[in-house]
Amino acid sequence: MTALQKNFIAGDWVDGSGITRDINPSNTNDVVGEYAKADKAQTEKAIAAAKGAFPAWSRSTPQERFDALNRISTEILARKEELGRLLAREEGKTLPEGIGEVARAGQIFAFFAGEALRLMGEKGASVRPGLEVEITREPVGVVGMITPWNFPIAIPAWKIAPALCYGNTVVFKPAELVPGSAHALSEIIARSGLPAGVFNLVVGSGSVVGQTLLEHPDVSAISFTGSVATGRKIAQACVLSNPMKKFQLEMGGKNPLVVLDDADLKVAVEVAVNGAYFSTGQRCTASSRLIVTSGIHDRFVAAMTERMKGLSVGDALKSGVHVGPVVDQSQLDQDLRYIKIGQDEGARLYWGGELLNRETPGFYLQPALFTEANNAMRIAREEIFGPVACVIRAKDYEEALAISNDTEFGLASGICTTSLKYASHYKRNSEAGMVMVNLPTAGVDYHVPFGGRKGSSYGAREQGSYAREFYTTVKTAYANPG
Repeated sequence: MTALQKNFIAGDWVDGSGITRDINPSNTNDVVGEYAKADKAQTEKAIAAAKGAFPAWSRSTPQERFDALNRISTEILARKEELGRLLAREEGKTLPEGIGEVARAGQIFAFFAGEALRLMGEKGASVRPGLEVEITREPVGVVGMITPWNFPIAIPAWKIAPALCYGNTVVFKPAELVPGSAHALSEIIARSGLPAGVFNLVVGSGSVVGQTLLEHPDVSAISFTGSVATGRKIAQACVLSNPMKKFQLEMGGKNPLVVLDDADLKVAVEVAVNGAYFSTGQRCTASSRLIVTSGIHDRFVAAMTERMKGLSVGDALKSGVHVGPVVDQSQLDQDLRYIKIGQDEGARLYWGGELLNRETPGFYLQPALFTEANNAMRIAREEIFGPVACVIRAKDYEEALAISNDTEFGLASGICTTSLKYASHYKRNSEAGMVMVNLPTAGVDYHVPFGGRKGSSYGAREQGSYAREFYTTVKTAYANPG
């Protein structure tokens, strides 16, 4: 039996008020670990520690911040295979995907180590004679971070790294379903030389830990990634809190991939399969709507089906597996419910969608492809968050573009075409925050902004230099030298 993993508060590892068990979705008999759950009092203690550490850390030198973030990056990258295995074991994405996610987390910390040395202000002349004007950026304060289960180390990294880079202090609440990767990351951060209280880990439920972060007056900002329903509640709570909190929301997508008649069929199929089914479709950037024009529709569906038949679904840690299990029973039930909804709505379950048995008990689902769908169906409008995609026929590019934009979401979109004209037009007219041409909708470099429009995102972008917009506040200062 592994030792109980504790929370990290004010520089110490502390027991909790309960236990969260981390279960391997590839083998439900395998307990990855047991993690202490924080209660309201412990969350308040973490907030107090972060508040107490803020004055000194907010005035720390760029070199101090660089050194800490660089040490974190170095250890993550040195241990990427080990940590990638842990991630795949607890979340269910394949081992190569898990290792890749860990490497991305390390790269994110390296990027923000460099950003700590690049934060500059402005100095200008006033319109009033003899006065000087300075414009500088300062940290916002204590930042509460609420992260999801589908990227249990990369998403925490792209929130924690910029927060520390710009001089904020952190109270981190990872998803209770997958605490292992978050705990391992927190251990690395705890060894980085940060002063006590600058970084705090509190594992627990949203109703207790998350709610405490939302209600507490000493939390200045909330960065959240998760469902639309929860995001809206967080927005309301932040606006109504006294004082009001700054907030940043990433809430999902129903991402279109347009395939035009002139597309390279092989490229289009690979792009669609990767975007729709890799990481078991459990990505907010997944391609769940495949909008295909009439001239290539039938050939695309046939080629897509043949490609899907070659996908190996199995234990995430096994070599040769393309698609791991769904993360847990609740998510599997949701996927199956939407498959039935699609059939009841009149879409054709063209291939897949069956429960699979493997050597070990797990949440194995054959990737599902619907045809004869239309954009009014629930399977085309609501985020399923699983290996389920639907094909929607469009008569031409103009109709495909209209269908593509006909959604309450606006995170990512893609188009497969060999036409420069259509590619350029789509990039300009797609109502999404991220647009891909002949590439999967899922997959954004760590140094560029991540985020969407409409119901997908609210607030400043995450990642890259654009992250400073959320994690800093701008100050304008005048001086009369005299």
